[in-house]
Amino acid sequence: MNSQFNKGVIEMCVLALVAQKDRYGYELVETISKKIEISEGTIYPILRRLTQESFFETYLKESSEGPPRKYYRMTPAGKEQTEKLLKEWARFVSDVDFVLYGESK
Repeated sequence: MNSQFNKGVIEMCVLALVAQKDRYGYELVETISKKIEISEGTIYPILRRLTQESFFETYLKESSEGPPRKYYRMTPAGKEQTEKLLKEWARFVSDVDFVLYGESK
C-alpha cells in the first residue's frame, strides 16, 4: 500500500482512538498494530504533529509499570478534524466500492 495513503489512514485511526478516550503512545501502537502493521516510529511523529496543530493536549499520569506516561486528550479542534476525516473516509470507501462492485453492493 502507498506509504502516504497508509500514513493518512494511521493518522485517522489515531484521531478516532483518542476521540474515544485519552490514550498514551504505546497504547495506540498496540491497538492499531493488532490490524495494521506499524511501529512506534510511525505513531510518535503523528502524535507530535497533531499536538502542535492543537488537535491534542497532553498530560502526565503516574504508571504502576514505570515512569509517568504522557497521555493525549482530544481538543474541540481535534474533534472537528476527526469528524471531518471520518466523513471523508466514509465517502471515499463508498465511492471506491461503487467503482469496484458497481450498484450491486
